[in-house]
Amino acid sequence: MTPAVDSVAVPPRGHRVRQTIEQLRGRILGGEWPVGAKIPTEPQLVAALGVGRNTVREAVRALVHAGVLECRQGSGTYVVSTDELAPVVARRLTDDRMAEVIEVRRAFEVEAARLAALRRTPEDLAALDGALATREAAWRSGRVGEFVEADAALHTAVVAAAHNAMLAELYASVGAALRSTVAQAMGETLEPERYVDHGRLVEAIRDGDPARAAIEAGAFLEAPSRA
Repeated sequence: MTPAVDSVAVPPRGHRVRQTIEQLRGRILGGEWPVGAKIPTEPQLVAALGVGRNTVREAVRALVHAGVLECRQGSGTYVVSTDELAPVVARRLTDDRMAEVIEVRRAFEVEAARLAALRRTPEDLAALDGALATREAAWRSGRVGEFVEADAALHTAVVAAAHNAMLAELYASVGAALRSTVAQAMGETLEPERYVDHGRLVEAIRDGDPARAAIEAGAFLEAPSRA
């Protein structure tokens, strides 16, 4: 027997919007729409998600407000971040708060290194070796921007090896701020006196020595002038 329309459970509009937001966020976090990608048009989203135009419009608007999406007039809507906290951190970042950023880096990275030494897998060690090699090559290239990104990638690999999802999410949310501290420390050119060896950090993690890994992770975050 077909149920009467009145007996069918239809979720409130606010609930449908929240569900749609989660669906959109899930596709972004899942890599279907990476940062920089243009998301499907409104009609395409309506067809794909099975909701109305207004629901899609409100969900997209919410993610734009959160800093995850950006609407570009005449072009479409693009993914600009995978994390709603990242734009908030970026807006609060100013030169006079760099000392605080260093303290946050230390809090995250020291604990991440300690956990990584306890939990690292063979795959993690391979990723760390690759990231370290890329960092060294970037330094030799003499290109500051390339080195900053390679350095950030190595630290991100350490955090990933800690196997703590919440720590990884929080660390990713302050990624732009962390890169800024490295860029500030490097200046416009890569000078030999600014080089900081990270090989000992990777070795401590490989050796499964949490105390030594924590010491190595914190050693280059003592002063704002070092990366």
